[in-house]
Amino acid sequence: MLTICHMVISLDGRTTGDFLTTPQGLAATDHYYEINRTDPAQAYACGRTTMEGSFTGGHQPDWAAFESASVPAGDFVATIAPRYAVCFDRLGRLGWQTGSVQDADPGYGGAHVVEVLSPAAPAAALAYYRSIGVSYIVAATLSQALEKLQSHFGITRMLLEGGSEINGAFLRAGLIDELSLVVAPITARPEDKPLFATSDMSSFRLISTTPHPSGSLHLRYARA
Repeated sequence: MLTICHMVISLDGRTTGDFLTTPQGLAATDHYYEINRTDPAQAYACGRTTMEGSFTGGHQPDWAAFESASVPAGDFVATIAPRYAVCFDRLGRLGWQTGSVQDADPGYGGAHVVEVLSPAAPAAALAYYRSIGVSYIVAATLSQALEKLQSHFGITRMLLEGGSEINGAFLRAGLIDELSLVVAPITARPEDKPLFATSDMSSFRLISTTPHPSGSLHLRYARA
């Protein structure tokens, strides 16, 4: 599987914070969404916090209603779809309400939800996801998760879209093949989160630089 880390960053490499609400940050974000809509990837992937902030809004279902449910061991494929929203959510805490993402942006809306869970995820979460048509896979490592995403769903190209914790985990595991960075022409605050949390030294080679009329710059790198 080809994994592309696609992010908006400030000039000093930050990915969150007030800079995103400035005219420069908003224009760069629009540029980022344009790229997301046209990329041929079959999936986009985020960590739990990013998915919650962008799509589930902190909704928490009544997990207790599923605590006594009997759940078959292994993975669950609810459907095969043209596009997937892959959620790295070890303990199954995301409160999805349907099996697909509800969002007005065609780059995100309608994507079938696939939860990536650890073996420690509670049975109640698995039963709940089955009841609303959310697929899930159980994986002990990121590499195992990618293997299952490809074998179960046919995903061969995926956009990794944050946050910094999951980006850092992929980088340390050597699982980022390309970087797709939309750079906003503005610096951020020191407390804002970086592109990679607890990153590792990794080399990349420049593929292309594409300026945008708004002033942002799209940088593409491949792992060296």
